[in-house]
Amino acid sequence: MEEIVTQLEMTAAGQLNPAPVVDGVTLRVTGPGPEIERLHVRIGTPHAWPSASRSAEDWAKWLSEPRRYRLIEYRGEIAGAADFEEQPGNTVEITTFGLLPEFVGKGLGGYALTLVVADAWALPGTKRVWLHTSTLDHPNALPNYLRRGFRGFSRPA
Repeated sequence: MEEIVTQLEMTAAGQLNPAPVVDGVTLRVTGPGPEIERLHVRIGTPHAWPSASRSAEDWAKWLSEPRRYRLIEYRGEIAGAADFEEQPGNTVEITTFGLLPEFVGKGLGGYALTLVVADAWALPGTKRVWLHTSTLDHPNALPNYLRRGFRGFSRPA
């Protein structure tokens, strides 16, 4: 099967359609490090994320870039990870969003995504939040992004 990548964006904070609150789901600010690398590998391996098979050198480079890292927690346990990167033009790219396999299918993703997107919009001056997903991601990924208010866009060639 050929991978199909979909680019999605929000251009106003008011476009966020929050998921219902899930008691016990929180975000915790963290920094780059081995924990983030391990989470990417565990989350991304089932979906063939490039980050799941980065070399040590590529990881060092990626972790040195200015990103904001979040741990998704459920009742005190790490359930997933997210990170985002501020870009020119007051744009924020959500570069990672995912749950660990043992937390998938438990109804946490919509609210966790709501928290991550709200965090991205809370950065001063943000005018656009975007991300991409693909057909290799979990089947619920694209529907979740669309339910939260993301809309497709085409990147200029």
